[in-house]
Amino acid sequence: MTISASSLDALATIEYPEEDDLPMPEGDAQREYLSYATQVLRVFFQERQDVYVSGNLFIYYEQGNTSANVAPDTFVVFGADNHNRGSYKVWEEGGKLPEFVLEITSENTATRDKRDKPALYQKLGIKEYFQYDPTGKYLKLSSLQGKRLENGNYIEIEASTLPDGTLSLFSETLNLELRLYPDKGLRFYDRVSNELLRSYEELEQARLIAERIAKQERKRVDRLTAYLQSLGINPDEVC
Repeated sequence: MTISASSLDALATIEYPEEDDLPMPEGDAQREYLSYATQVLRVFFQERQDVYVSGNLFIYYEQGNTSANVAPDTFVVFGADNHNRGSYKVWEEGGKLPEFVLEITSENTATRDKRDKPALYQKLGIKEYFQYDPTGKYLKLSSLQGKRLENGNYIEIEASTLPDGTLSLFSETLNLELRLYPDKGLRFYDRVSNELLRSYEELEQARLIAERIAKQERKRVDRLTAYLQSLGINPDEVC
């Protein structure tokens, strides 16, 4: 099918909104985990210039149709340049769609997250779709659930339970576990480093703690050095 020059010009003038009038997640829990998931995945993939991580950003998947959009709470696109965008237009990204999507389910989004979005994501070919309900009110069976695309259809990702009661689902696209801790809620876990992924705030807290420990250690060494010198002992000669 050949598109005329006038049609191309018309497509080029279409404006794709970067915001809508829908409310943000209505609870602190939803906001907290939306921010956490996007942050830790950005940190995890920060050295990869071909991985784009974002959240609560419009994805337009049909050129010329501004209503053909969805705004996942957190999503990851492999093969897309890692830079900030006002919105994500699939036709400007070589046709690349997210391979991983996470929705933080709330009262306002429960129906869409359980019924409408799985159907859309399956149709678009998004490989993995996870849902997390931090309140435990809106998802049946488990507050953390995942689906993986196989032969064009979503199948449930089987969960495992760790000895401490933590629920774990593995994301093949991210090569990470999504863990549901009884006391900490949702966390991403890296099997390679055997560590939980940390947010910017958690990384900053860890840095400050390390600095405080190092400072305390320097003071201890200085006190010991001064004590040895008071005894006429050269600290450099002490084994």
